[in-house]
Amino acid sequence: MIWSKEETFPRHKLTELQTTRLQDTVARVYAHVPFYQKKFAELGITPADITSIDDIAKLPFTKKQDLRDNYPFGLFAVKKDAIVRIHSSSGTTGKPTVVGYTKADLDTWNEVMARVFTMAGVTSEDTSHNAYGYGLFTGGLGLHYGAETVGATVVPSSGGFTSRQLMLMKDFEATVLTSTPSFALHMAEAAVAEGYDIAKDFKLKCGIFGAEPTSLGLKEEVARVWGIHYCEIYGLSEIIGPGVSSNCFESKDLHVFEDHFYPEIIDPKTLEVLSYGEKGELVITSLTKQAFPIIRYRTGDITSLDRTPCKCGRTHVRMKSVMGRVDDMLIVNGVNVFPSQVEHVLSNIEGITLNYQIIADKKGYLDKLEIMVEVTEDMPLDSIGQLEALKKKIQHELLNNLYINAEIKLVEPRTIERSVGKAVRVIDKRSL
Repeated sequence: MIWSKEETFPRHKLTELQTTRLQDTVARVYAHVPFYQKKFAELGITPADITSIDDIAKLPFTKKQDLRDNYPFGLFAVKKDAIVRIHSSSGTTGKPTVVGYTKADLDTWNEVMARVFTMAGVTSEDTSHNAYGYGLFTGGLGLHYGAETVGATVVPSSGGFTSRQLMLMKDFEATVLTSTPSFALHMAEAAVAEGYDIAKDFKLKCGIFGAEPTSLGLKEEVARVWGIHYCEIYGLSEIIGPGVSSNCFESKDLHVFEDHFYPEIIDPKTLEVLSYGEKGELVITSLTKQAFPIIRYRTGDITSLDRTPCKCGRTHVRMKSVMGRVDDMLIVNGVNVFPSQVEHVLSNIEGITLNYQIIADKKGYLDKLEIMVEVTEDMPLDSIGQLEALKKKIQHELLNNLYINAEIKLVEPRTIERSVGKAVRVIDKRSL
């Protein structure tokens, strides 16, 4: 099944559409966003210089720090009264990255998410159990309205409360599960532990999973234990949220919805645009966003693009599943974590130093995070009560500020190995 005709446009027609939409986007940011006005002036270009989609290489890159530097609404291209929704993600020093949507932007989001659900075989006869988190993050609402757009029934259960979720999935006869893959596996393990017969008690036929790097082994295990078709989704709030790309039944690679999001692969060091098939950093330009258009956004995700025709009939370029990151960001059970964020939280807690190390590992297929922190010289290490209270405080602050659960290990001063040059803050033992 294919949701919209644009998904099957021949390349020449798609290129014409991309060119027109890029020109409109460039004109919009040039007229309304001071940040881009300055960037264009520095490069000596104007909207008149963009005559084809190939001219995108003339445009400046945008980085996550640019969003933080222009907090909260400095990159918006419309007035506040045209904004109907705001989403945000946690920030390095308390300031989040903020994105806004007009009514037309939400319509676009619903459109691309409808494509995702259609790729997964979801119709108006299905019931979608949505276990993505609702709130300022884009995941929950993106999946929610996409399912409703194709006419499916939505159960907005959000995250957590595993036993209750299993009960609802069984009683409401959900046929679609949307969640992070790690939570899907956790629910399957909990279902077995609670005495459910997965094959008999649940009617799931497919799942739409994303928000975290996932090994092939975990994907196959989730599909096996639930007995479902595994559909992978990719997106990020800076672009729109979930719905930038997704895989069809014919391919494990993800179709990028090129009529709305133009992808490039660059060498993260030289910034040179790489050819199809070459691995590098994914860069995306929004082509239809009104409230928050973004030019050549450096996602930090490592992947490659493939224009080989797909058996499903869709002509949009495909991307490999994300292979890693170019920066020091960790994605732990669907939550983005920067060491600088952790450091900011630690800096506000008495009794510890800023000598720390973050260790990411796997417990089965699930992510496990341990943070080693050195205590101060005057902290009495023989007081078990004080140490336990300190560990709980750190855990609470990390959960409250960054939405991460971590095991805290307090160690003596000068215990963590020092490095010559840049400190080794992160040890990622996960093999993807």
